[in-house]
Amino acid sequence: MKETDTLTGAGQPSRRGFLKTSAAVAAGAALAHTAIAPRAYAAGSDIIKIGMIGCGGRCTGAGQNAMNVDAGAKIVAMCDIFLDRVHTQRANLKKQKANQMDVPDERCFSGVDGYKKVVECADVVLIANAAKFHPYHAKAAIEAGKHVFVEKPHGIDPRGIKDLTAACTLAKEKKLSVVSGLQSRFEPGYREAMKRIHDGAIGDIVSIEENFLRAPYVLYKRKPGLSEVQYQFSNQYHFTWLSGDDVPQSLVHNVDRSLWAMRDQPPAKCHGLAGRSSMTDEVYGNVFDHHSVIYEFANGAKLYAFCRTTDNCYNEVSSLIYGTKGRCNLLGCSIEGETKWHYTGPKGNPYDIEIKALLDSVRNGEPINSGYHMARSTLATIMGQLSCYTGKEVKWDQVEKSDYYYPPKAEECSLEMEPPVKLGPDGKYPTYVPGLTKLL
Repeated sequence: MKETDTLTGAGQPSRRGFLKTSAAVAAGAALAHTAIAPRAYAAGSDIIKIGMIGCGGRCTGAGQNAMNVDAGAKIVAMCDIFLDRVHTQRANLKKQKANQMDVPDERCFSGVDGYKKVVECADVVLIANAAKFHPYHAKAAIEAGKHVFVEKPHGIDPRGIKDLTAACTLAKEKKLSVVSGLQSRFEPGYREAMKRIHDGAIGDIVSIEENFLRAPYVLYKRKPGLSEVQYQFSNQYHFTWLSGDDVPQSLVHNVDRSLWAMRDQPPAKCHGLAGRSSMTDEVYGNVFDHHSVIYEFANGAKLYAFCRTTDNCYNEVSSLIYGTKGRCNLLGCSIEGETKWHYTGPKGNPYDIEIKALLDSVRNGEPINSGYHMARSTLATIMGQLSCYTGKEVKWDQVEKSDYYYPPKAEECSLEMEPPVKLGPDGKYPTYVPGLTKLL
């Protein structure tokens, strides 16, 4: 039986069903098929205690979103590999919403095990650290009975997605909410455009072009005194074993929108072309700086997906969906062809909306679960990344059944371990070699 996403209506493509979910999310609420006892948080209080796992820009942003949309949301615990980052972001958040910050020094945690203490302190856990740990930390929070927000990507390898799927299933059993950081599905204009696509405004989808072309993302140069593994943790976006590289890390937003357009049917297969051209100094780690992935669906429709992280080049972020009767510029919220349409309705910050949906679900006792699309869309990007690294065609059935993971396992990581990749004699990190590398 096909699992239904209680937020996006996957498996319910009717116009009525989409309008119902669209209205709910736009209002900051969410549909649900199960119920939990109201006030499953800070018993007897209107306060929802928020814990942050990760103190980079994204988790800090999610914390800010929580305080923006719910006056009773209070951040009570924070952790990061590095304590100085915790203190820095605590100070930044205090400047914004001091009355919603309650994080004394004794609830500032660091190291690889700091997440355990955050989970103990919180009702809702925001997870936005190195993506390798997203499934592992989500599972720990859900096992402890906590609601979670999980930033993309929701895993970096097939084993991680299996762990995430199990965590989301457990959340349903425990009647807890799981909300994805794939915020496109919360954006009112995108939702209205997608409703029209599913209603046939552009006919049958023939092809989709997805672009995420930009300069390198969040670079951290090596600080004196850091061990090799500490440095890699500090610069985690640029090491595959921590981030999964740029197809899962960045193009996942685009691929999620494409699968949404395809009614959440996965691609049957893909092949990728990728490598490193100019971003080769040590600060760029061992990730590639350009990727192209061609996905093919069972009905023959194709998705052409491109991402690049290179300086001084043409940049574009777009989702262009082509059908037999017209095309949709999804990010522009417009349709051309037999139907001409441009969205003029209410707008909203999707980052705020997604967190409001989560917190409202906690307050209303109506859990929401993004597990269906967050696992599937992330696995599609992992499929593309593995094809890029190996130079081989990869099929959905192959990656879905695989237990492959980038070593070490999340639960085996420590700040004392030897990192799985090290600088070569040329002062650069070795990369995967398409045609020679074998992973699956």
